[in-house]
Amino acid sequence: MSHLVIAPVLFPLFAATLLLLLRRVMPLRLRRSLNLVALVIQILLVSLLAQRVAGGEILVYALGNWPAPYGIVMVADRLSVWMLLVTSLLAFFAMLYAVRGTDAGSRHFHPLFQLQLFGLSGAFLTGDLFNLFVFFEILLLASYGLLLHRGGANRVRAGLHFVALNLAGSTLFLFAVGTLYAILGTLNMADLAVKAAATPPENLGVVRAAGLLLFVVFALKAALIPLYLWLPAAYSSTSAPVAALFAIMTKVGAYSILRVYTLIFGAEAGPVANLISPWLLPLALATMAIGTLGVLAAHELRRQVAYLVVVSVGFLLTAFALGTEASIGAGLYYLAHTTFAAAAFFLLADIIAMGRGTLADRLDPGPVIANANLIGALFFITAILVSGLPPLSGFLGKYMVLNAAVDLPSMPWVFGVILTAGLFGIIALARSGSLLFYRAEGLIERTGTAGRSAVGPNWGRLLPVFGLLLLCVTLVIWAGPLSEYTRATAEQLLEPGVYIRAVLGDPRPV
Repeated sequence: MSHLVIAPVLFPLFAATLLLLLRRVMPLRLRRSLNLVALVIQILLVSLLAQRVAGGEILVYALGNWPAPYGIVMVADRLSVWMLLVTSLLAFFAMLYAVRGTDAGSRHFHPLFQLQLFGLSGAFLTGDLFNLFVFFEILLLASYGLLLHRGGANRVRAGLHFVALNLAGSTLFLFAVGTLYAILGTLNMADLAVKAAATPPENLGVVRAAGLLLFVVFALKAALIPLYLWLPAAYSSTSAPVAALFAIMTKVGAYSILRVYTLIFGAEAGPVANLISPWLLPLALATMAIGTLGVLAAHELRRQVAYLVVVSVGFLLTAFALGTEASIGAGLYYLAHTTFAAAAFFLLADIIAMGRGTLADRLDPGPVIANANLIGALFFITAILVSGLPPLSGFLGKYMVLNAAVDLPSMPWVFGVILTAGLFGIIALARSGSLLFYRAEGLIERTGTAGRSAVGPNWGRLLPVFGLLLLCVTLVIWAGPLSEYTRATAEQLLEPGVYIRAVLGDPRPV
């Protein structure tokens, strides 16, 4: 149990190494089984860790037994474990879909999938800013390979944009980290929080500039306006299970913003307190607005879902920007909802595209797909989820955020943008559903010539969609305990001294 904190990081690395070594000698069927078993074990490890931190305990693992801030530490608190749990559940259902045939064509798909999970887990658990950069690079390197899996002109084009922008972001990350280390002499997050609060006046400008540079990097990872342009093409061009897994990628940027700007540059950071407060809320609301325009303008279902991810990023960061315990807790609840719902939508869009033959996912009337009633019902449920209509988890998340904004000065802007974006989202998805299902039936009735596609839905592919939708239903059934957990997580975040004492003991500025 003493090594439980680092287990969710090391186990995907071990699984990736094993899959890589056996890729030439082990049949694909066995590699699929091995990957799924590894993901189940990952869920169990994270569940054990969640039990340990549920009461508010912060677990610190010092690698090599070197104490912080001199050594590297892994830190498990409510926030990091919440992110790990969402990620591990998402990864399992994405892989469950991939093993139905998407993973064929490359021996490296399964190792890359586990390496992606390794990078994600490390990013959520690390207590060191430089190692956050390292894990960013690991998950991005894995994502490059997954994005380009099975090739194609559109994927290569989107992949080049994805790589170029993220390499630029990595360079800026190094500049920011190097600057902070040069001025403050540490990269341990808890130690940075102590020393940033004691920054002398002559160094304030440099520390603030480095902090804002970090914000640019995290905004790029989160797809915050104007740094979101890479996302629609990348997510809509790649394979469905990879797009589903990528639903958590923007949340890594959102997590980093929440972690760094409550701990290092939060309300108790002295002269560098609330560094990004003037910027985050306007940018988040603008991201929602621009993303909604993309949803309305999209001509393909997968691109429409990708823009819905952009909208969800804006909503999530709006909740974080409000900065209250209630709003952050509501945002963390919404984070789980939007991750599962977006992933389910990407998988469902792929099933619809396969059933429509040459029309694929274009939003044009076409032939009725096999089992149209079932697929149409799933589309309807998923559309309700992502639109935030009652009685599902999207509505609960939006209600909690709006309720948290009622007494704040920004309430008119928050209500106006969220409700307007929700209305236009409903209109766009209703139009898409009509073109894909209702208009298809009308076409048959008028002409009598439209045949059914030869490719029907694969029940094995539908199972992961049902699983992800069931997770969203679970968020409704257990809304009380889960919202209490996320609110307790927000309370812990807004008391950075608890984190600092857990990592450093009795911190004193040097």
